[in-house]
Amino acid sequence: MEVVYEDNHIIIVNKRPGEIVQGDKTGDEPLVETIRQYLKVKYNKPGNVFCGVVHRLDRPVGGLVVFAKTSKALARLNAMFRDGQVRKSYLAITRGMPAESSGTLTHYITSTERNNKSYVHAREVNGSKRAVLDYALVGSTDRYNLLKVNLHTGRKHQIRVQLSAIGCPIKGDLKYGDRRSNPDGSISLQAHRIRFVHPVSGAMIDVTAPVPADDVLWQALAPQIAAMDAADSAAYADGASAQCRD
Repeated sequence: MEVVYEDNHIIIVNKRPGEIVQGDKTGDEPLVETIRQYLKVKYNKPGNVFCGVVHRLDRPVGGLVVFAKTSKALARLNAMFRDGQVRKSYLAITRGMPAESSGTLTHYITSTERNNKSYVHAREVNGSKRAVLDYALVGSTDRYNLLKVNLHTGRKHQIRVQLSAIGCPIKGDLKYGDRRSNPDGSISLQAHRIRFVHPVSGAMIDVTAPVPADDVLWQALAPQIAAMDAADSAAYADGASAQCRD
């Protein structure tokens, strides 16, 4: 477990692909329990340790996950996520190239528990939920493309199924159309950056996940990711300055 940010109220970790955020039928130790043990040892806490789950990532996905260390932070973070006050950016390595270098995808998604899978529809159908995301092409290698994705809605497997619907399945994602799996069972999707106002202090929290160090393809794309991060930070700073002037 890699802690990338921690204070009295929240902790943000870089989840490894294959870890589960909460317990499930597999019986594997969830990340929330790993964090409880970490906090218990680090702060020498007796008894039960509070750690609240705020949001989740699919098991084969890596990247940033936010947890609450206090009930006050949990309640406020839950409201912030629900109301769209948290900005999350993802990186996806895809086998296909989108027809446009950037755009907005709007679909309607249905899901089935039987096979734990989501399906996209061009228009609303019975039981569907509207799904919207923005994407932009960040870079490419000779065989793969790197897309930055910003979610407007949070549907089950949304990025995976929507990118697959435009002919860009995520590398390693057999469930949604890729041809072969990754050796470690992961898919090449990372929750890369998260930005929000601290639910207690009011400070701006802006955290970026490191590029996976043990993956040759991710490392080949690292310079393009660094340039993207720098451009995003500059754009955000310019926007914040403009708001202050207004």
